[in-house]
Amino acid sequence: MSTPDTVPPRWPVPPAPPAHDPVLFARAMRDMRLTWRARGILAELAAGYAPGEAPAIGDLVALTRDERLAAEGREAFRKAAAELRSLGYLTPDATTASASGVGARLVVDLTPAEDAWLIPRPYGYDHLVVDGG
Repeated sequence: MSTPDTVPPRWPVPPAPPAHDPVLFARAMRDMRLTWRARGILAELAAGYAPGEAPAIGDLVALTRDERLAAEGREAFRKAAAELRSLGYLTPDATTASASGVGARLVVDLTPAEDAWLIPRPYGYDHLVVDGG
């Protein structure tokens, strides 16, 4: 919903959902190799952007504390993005990459989730146990 006084978002919500495999996305969100922070960044980037509107990693890091509502610092964000890159979840878009990688837009690749480290069910439990039941 928008009013005349509101400013449109810098990165608007795309008109259609991303075409990611929902099973791979769920596995990625439960990959124990990733920190919670890295999973949040992956979820943000996997949510999708309209063509040409995806932010570069530098754009996200450069958001002010007011814009991020005092969320994690820039260094924490950089570390989480590096974590995602090291596992292959994020790769620089070859069309925007500079020699240093600064300013590169990142492409989400969920195929590393095929090798995700998931927490196994405890032995002998084949259904979810609910409090009181």
